[in-house]
Amino acid sequence: MLKRRHSSGRLWPVFLCALPMLALLVLPIIAIVTASSPADLLAGVSHPLFAPALWLSAKTTLFSLVVVVVTGTPLAWWLARSPASRARWVELLVDLPIVLPPAVVGIALLQTFGRRGLLGSPLEAFDLQIPFTTVAVVLAQVVVSAPFYIQSAATAFRKVDDDLLIVARTLGQSPAGAFFRVALPLAMPGLISGAALCWARALGEFGATLLFAGNMPGTTQTMPLAIYMALESDVRTALAISLVLAAVAVLLLFALRFIPSVWSRRRIPGIPVNDDNPIGAQR
Repeated sequence: MLKRRHSSGRLWPVFLCALPMLALLVLPIIAIVTASSPADLLAGVSHPLFAPALWLSAKTTLFSLVVVVVTGTPLAWWLARSPASRARWVELLVDLPIVLPPAVVGIALLQTFGRRGLLGSPLEAFDLQIPFTTVAVVLAQVVVSAPFYIQSAATAFRKVDDDLLIVARTLGQSPAGAFFRVALPLAMPGLISGAALCWARALGEFGATLLFAGNMPGTTQTMPLAIYMALESDVRTALAISLVLAAVAVLLLFALRFIPSVWSRRRIPGIPVNDDNPIGAQR
């Protein structure tokens, strides 16, 4: 078998060709970090827009993440275990919010939950109004972020060895027990990565939220919307909120890179290590 040898000298021309793209990705982040002094940052954080937007983004994104994980995990498991011909069409529907422009998603949500929308009459019968409320923020975040978790979770579930599930069933586990004690621990790194991507997408959602929920401080104004509003009056506040979002992005990137690998090292390859796990005990 031939071994590929990488010469650093031969890679220099490739690196020089890639340098413009690398600069384009890195320079904007450097510009945000160096654009303001600590005093400007403190003034921006003290702005009345900052705290309500931060709190609203935190609670809505966490709630939307819970909704996606609770409802998306069964869908991801079904996609991973269903015949490819059947799952392909469902995956197409799941991926649709990724390719649709956020403005289109916002209009679609209005046509679904608005007074004259698809579900408008039933909601009005119960005196429920969803558009331009905090619930609308959560719904917009769920729709645009769910595909990232579902696809990552489905990919992780597909890597679970069917033989392990069969062994779990022969050792007395129910289908639910085999899922929670075997499949779920083995797929956990992929689930964590998908959840981090999902949360990041929900945290940065702008277009669908603006059209479906509006931009009302304290009610529907999330951090991206606060940046948009602050740019019209106080650039320091916009920079402060941008730096907070950038810091969150760095933390999420760290989680995506390191937490799944740490989880994997804590377990025997292919079989979860747990004293109460009959499969682990057999190992």
